[in-house]
Amino acid sequence: MSRALVIGAGPAGLMTAEVLADAGHSVTIADHMPSPARKFLMAGKSGLNLTKQEPIEPFLSAFPDLPRPMEQALRAFGPREVIGWAEDLGQEVFAGSTGRVFPKVMKASPLLRAWLARLETKGVTLSRRWKWTGWDEAGLALFDTPEGARAMEYDALVLALGGASWPRLGSTGDWAATLGPVAPFRPANMGFNVEWSGHMAAHFGRPLKGITLRAGDLQSRGEVTISAHGLEGGGIYEVSRAVRDGATLTFDLKPDWSAEKLRAALAQPRGKASVTNHLRKRARLGAEQLALLNEFGRPFPDDLAGLTKALPIRHLGPRPIAEAISTAGGLRFDALTDDLMLRDRPGVFAAGEMLDWEAPTGGYLITACLATGRLAGQGAARYIAEPSARI
Repeated sequence: MSRALVIGAGPAGLMTAEVLADAGHSVTIADHMPSPARKFLMAGKSGLNLTKQEPIEPFLSAFPDLPRPMEQALRAFGPREVIGWAEDLGQEVFAGSTGRVFPKVMKASPLLRAWLARLETKGVTLSRRWKWTGWDEAGLALFDTPEGARAMEYDALVLALGGASWPRLGSTGDWAATLGPVAPFRPANMGFNVEWSGHMAAHFGRPLKGITLRAGDLQSRGEVTISAHGLEGGGIYEVSRAVRDGATLTFDLKPDWSAEKLRAALAQPRGKASVTNHLRKRARLGAEQLALLNEFGRPFPDDLAGLTKALPIRHLGPRPIAEAISTAGGLRFDALTDDLMLRDRPGVFAAGEMLDWEAPTGGYLITACLATGRLAGQGAARYIAEPSARI
């Protein structure tokens, strides 16, 4: 029986292992953490958004500059297939009002337990606390393990090592020193630093709802949280790629009112009321919206409506990459074949977030990890089965 080795026990690695086991190979998963899929479990704490229920074309459009292998993977294993996969593992799912798909239990652990149990029945071995350190001169995979240094032979190897966000959960990105070419890591789906004035402290931890965020060609109606460090939350994550790359971030604090309606309301006599009270009464702005106007809008212009509809947000750049939901950058696609094999190391494939792609939150991230894991597993199985096709 051929030996397949998978390094990394996140969603991409587990999917790869299942594909290879189904192809009849002996599969070992090696992971340097004491338990598998830690970032997957962390995602489950907010409900585990598995995918987004939408047609494949708009789903693909959420991925900027989509590389051909990624498109191939997602067309073969997109939202419909992810839903079927979860249901096959005994997890009922539902789609929210925005199309985001979650397990009904709103947790990751039951799905992961069922998946690991199914892999065990297929003969997949999981070796924990095995840290991959590269290859020796004979091409054997090297590991530091609790029992000491190990070298393993394999007929095909798949790397699913993750990106560089949330290193305490296992995605350290330190593999980049061993592999190449690698596009530099950058934070993705992250918050932004803001040096607040003292008056903003009263609003830390408070949500901003009912606003529209815009940056470049991206916009969001998601919720934002004012934190001591700056701005966090799903709304800011949806536009973070454009902001990170230099686009101006603006908030429309009254998106359901036209500029004309807002100007008419603010044109009413102010009397002795302060500008802030006038905005609160006439524009019906909440305390957090008013605080932001005072933070970023002073000195107030004559056109308060225009300011309210497009308030420029000053920030000091992204929060650290270790805090980001995901990362951009990673192993470049020009270093890979269409089935995700490293061109300079035949028999070695790569999958998941360690590849150079990015996507917004909303179900795209987990779907892409599963889809690329499946594609890499299929490529590795073909490599083992068809020696004549090897490059």
